[in-house]
Amino acid sequence: MKIAILGGTGNEGFGLGFRWAAAGHEIIIGSRSAERGAAAAAEMVEKLEAAGKQTAVSGTDNLTASQQADLVVLSVPYAAQAATLADVKEALDGKILLTVVAPLGPSKKARVWRPPSGLSAAEEAQAQVGESCTVVAAFQNVSAHHLTDLDHAIECDVLVCGDKGDTKQTVILLCQDAGMRGVNAGALQNATVAEGLTAVLIAINITNKIKDAGIRITGLS
Repeated sequence: MKIAILGGTGNEGFGLGFRWAAAGHEIIIGSRSAERGAAAAAEMVEKLEAAGKQTAVSGTDNLTASQQADLVVLSVPYAAQAATLADVKEALDGKILLTVVAPLGPSKKARVWRPPSGLSAAEEAQAQVGESCTVVAAFQNVSAHHLTDLDHAIECDVLVCGDKGDTKQTVILLCQDAGMRGVNAGALQNATVAEGLTAVLIAINITNKIKDAGIRITGLS
């Protein structure tokens, strides 16, 4: 697939893009400035070549990246979500928007905080982009710490929330390509729980002086 990552200059977006690029997907790193996107793309290519991987990676501004992609990933801080989507909305028609956004409190990130609307960030995104684009929420609970180390097994399942089964299956396959197990976690409304778990995992990291606490779903074959 041709995947645009809005906020691909940040650790989470960059790490996921790195893993998908290593699996053979074409990655377009988006940023508020084309220069920053291109610089991050050059860094990713360098890291991929060091890992013995050859693939297509480019960088540009968020709108251009969205226009060129088959699937768009939103990996920005919650505070930047609305403005970013406003900039790219025209390019999202008929596409999947995969959001990895997890709202965190402005001061105490280890305590669950929800947007004032009472909705999840994923539901807010769906309301903003409209019905012509399908939003799927995933990867909120995956630490970025080891994503660029292809030899490191990520010990975390991925909760995949959305209202359409086929789009969730597409994201579950992307989870596999990134070296993780995707689990269908029901409707997009359920993303509020996955988003809240991010704060719980941050608290576990702080308490245990670690960086990559994750979750596992038991009982699956």
